[in-house]
Amino acid sequence: MITNEKTSYLGNPQVKRDGVEAQFTLEEIKEYKKCMQDPAYFARTYVKIISLDEGLVPFNLYDYQENMFNHFNDNRFSIVLACRQSGKSISSVAYLLWFTIFNPEKTIAILANKGATAREMLARVTLMLENLPFFLQPGCKALNKGSIEFSNNSKIIAAATSGSSIRGLSINLLFLDEFAFIDNDATFYTSTYPVVSSGKDTKIIITSTANGIGNVYHKLWEGAVTKTNEFKPFRVDWWDVPGRDEKWKEQTINNTSQIQFDQEFGNTFQGRGNSLISAECLLAQKAQDPIYTQENTYVYERPIAGHNYIMCVDVAKGRGQDYSTFNIIDTSTNPFKQVATFRDNNLSALLFPDIIYKYAMIYNEAYIIVESNDQGAVVCNGLYYDLEYENLFVESTIKAGAIGATMTKRVKRIGCSTLKDFVEQKKLHIVDANTIMEMSTFEAKGNSFQASGGNHDDLVMNLVMFAWFATTDIFNGITDINMKNMLYQEQLQAIQDDLLPFGFIVKAEEEEVVVEVDNNGEQWIVEEPM
Repeated sequence: MITNEKTSYLGNPQVKRDGVEAQFTLEEIKEYKKCMQDPAYFARTYVKIISLDEGLVPFNLYDYQENMFNHFNDNRFSIVLACRQSGKSISSVAYLLWFTIFNPEKTIAILANKGATAREMLARVTLMLENLPFFLQPGCKALNKGSIEFSNNSKIIAAATSGSSIRGLSINLLFLDEFAFIDNDATFYTSTYPVVSSGKDTKIIITSTANGIGNVYHKLWEGAVTKTNEFKPFRVDWWDVPGRDEKWKEQTINNTSQIQFDQEFGNTFQGRGNSLISAECLLAQKAQDPIYTQENTYVYERPIAGHNYIMCVDVAKGRGQDYSTFNIIDTSTNPFKQVATFRDNNLSALLFPDIIYKYAMIYNEAYIIVESNDQGAVVCNGLYYDLEYENLFVESTIKAGAIGATMTKRVKRIGCSTLKDFVEQKKLHIVDANTIMEMSTFEAKGNSFQASGGNHDDLVMNLVMFAWFATTDIFNGITDINMKNMLYQEQLQAIQDDLLPFGFIVKAEEEEVVVEVDNNGEQWIVEEPM
């Protein structure tokens, strides 16, 4: 009989070294076949994990974990949306070990948002390997903190998610853990996907909890759910985990908050907590289909005679990066309503004035506010001097080149604050899907707000400009709307209602009596004449 001392890898008696020949018993052959055919049986019977309460224990699979193994095995592209502490990572790691053992000449890559996290997951693989019986171990050629290579020429490597982490390698199975939380996810995924897609049988497994919308993970998940990409979705909700019931939910919410519970356990793609608009309001936004589309213009409501419209314009360089955009807002309705948008990142600033002029005229000669920074000056001059459009915001009548509005830190600060009030108090109705997407990824950075990495905020900046303009006297003169009363009427009334009653002087038989009136209208004499 072969002993561990003679077969161990570099003195580790729990890991079989490369090149060891062993005789299998009939029972071991049967077990090996069962494990090879069923990853759930392999994990449930032979894999051990570390429990926080009990230490090293057998991996007792939950029902959804067994289903997850089958899902991984049956699908080439798998994406998992799971609540926190549901065992998605440890389940995935167990499947990777099974895949490596029973599939020779395969390369598996574990990538996480940080290199340390990826290496920690590889350490879990090592722990599982060390506790397998020798007849299941293929033999180990190399084992370190960054990779494991087996005698069957399969190997597992661990690295951080960067654009060059696996470039040039041939990967048979790519595992991306907590993908919604990595930085520069678009750049990474763009550079990594060709490495996997080059093979016909290669697999991708993506797992994560939700982390807002607009990131690559959210787009892949939505595509999987709507069947517009090749990924197959697998979802683990908080109630799927044994021991979690309504009492547990109530206790967790009491210890944190409803928003935190929804973000961590509810599998809801809410804002990341630092978006300009609150998560509840973002979820309440419902996009509509445009009734008319042309020239990258999306019309949601045709112009109505007698209505006042304001068009806010943001100008890009037209080089395929940022977008030239406009938003048309109907200010004659309550709430204000977004009726048309434009979005194009290849349009020259020299041609943009003609499109703006066309739609401004259609919408009752809409009042136009152009952000005059950078290329905006070209559009301002084209509208004002070439097309002679006069219903245009002019920053100063005595300052040269003052057509349009300059986006300063002060303007942006006021605009962001007012836009937040508009949306959260339901004073502005947003219906455009691209605008809603941009609002969801418009996040705090330092003392300001901007789009999160890989996203755009050009349509939102239209609304920021509109919100700032709504606080000016010019807006009041155009629309005859008092913004303070519109936004804060209920709060002002509440403040007035909360004021304590105060005394006043009345005459009683030629002598002064101090009287107070309570909330029920009753009069009380609080100071009689001397």
